[in-house]
Amino acid sequence: MVAGLAFSLLFLTMVRPVAGLPLGGLILSFGLGLPLALRRVWPVQIFCLTLTVSIAAVVLGSVTFAYVAPAYALYVVALVDEKGVWVPTAAIAVLTLITVIGLVTMGGTPQDGAPTWLMDMDVPLVGVAALGGAWTVGRAVRERRLFAARDADRLAERAVTEERLRIARELHDVVTHSVGMIAVKAGVANHVLRTHPEEAHDALRVIETVSRSALVEMRQLLGVLRSADAPDRGPAPDLDGVWELAERARMAGVEVELDVRLHSGGDGRESGHGRPAGQRLPEGVELSVYRIVQEALTNVVKHAAPARCRVSVVANAREVRIEVTDDGPARRATPVTGIGHGLIGMRERVMTFGGVFEAGPVPSGGFRVSATLPYRGVS
Repeated sequence: MVAGLAFSLLFLTMVRPVAGLPLGGLILSFGLGLPLALRRVWPVQIFCLTLTVSIAAVVLGSVTFAYVAPAYALYVVALVDEKGVWVPTAAIAVLTLITVIGLVTMGGTPQDGAPTWLMDMDVPLVGVAALGGAWTVGRAVRERRLFAARDADRLAERAVTEERLRIARELHDVVTHSVGMIAVKAGVANHVLRTHPEEAHDALRVIETVSRSALVEMRQLLGVLRSADAPDRGPAPDLDGVWELAERARMAGVEVELDVRLHSGGDGRESGHGRPAGQRLPEGVELSVYRIVQEALTNVVKHAAPARCRVSVVANAREVRIEVTDDGPARRATPVTGIGHGLIGMRERVMTFGGVFEAGPVPSGGFRVSATLPYRGVS
């Protein structure tokens, strides 16, 4: 309504008396301005109405620049009308450009001696240029909005897919590691229950510890899935948990040698029992290192135990290198061709950082998992 009144007042400033119609200019001015208040409700109808009134105003010579109203209404039509796809917008844009060039040329032509019909063409040509320009701009804005909406949908779909894959990796890592450990120790307990009850007791203690830890992580993941709000998550697994992973693997019969070195300014520091003081990697990198070591040790426990295994985590200012090797059977139940979800998950984690992942048998015997994660600039 405010826009309609504003346009009506604008046209009143440009009104000229109409011969034989004392209130003709006033009626035409409000006929051009007031309907624009409903341009978004009935865009096509309002355009047709204002176009009719503007033609009458031009013929009667009562309102200057009467084409402004239908041009404004046509902009809204081009912006919201879905049926206008058949209209050749590119051709209209070219015609508008030619019309503007023609108006500029006419403006520089001397009026003396020029045909009367030629001099009277300026008003309709300006109207054509205004209408064509309004339609072209409206369709351009509409296409830009549609492109932005499609782009937002693609980003949202990609985010959903990435989150689903992330959750699938987390679930796989938690379930595979924990259930694998439980299965191995349950088999040990069942085998030695009568002959060596102390070993059976130790195995059951490992099962209890691993199952409780798995329940905690599963509850955290399920909380993320069930809550629409930002979940109150506990701290994500990080590099400090690698020592616990090594200890669990030892309980399952794998002799683990752990080597963790974090470099700062070129000076390497080695620790066998915990993180070097003051050393920390980006959170996402530490989680990926933890999960890769977890999955690699799980595979050793499932396919090679009892065996010897060496875990090496070496980081400098640009990247972290992970290597897990064992002396168990080189042939594994999970092939290296990418069918196993564990190897797929490790590869996906490494590819997220643009790193390099390798997994396969060692010529001298055993199996090797190697990953390099660049992290410069990762927060």
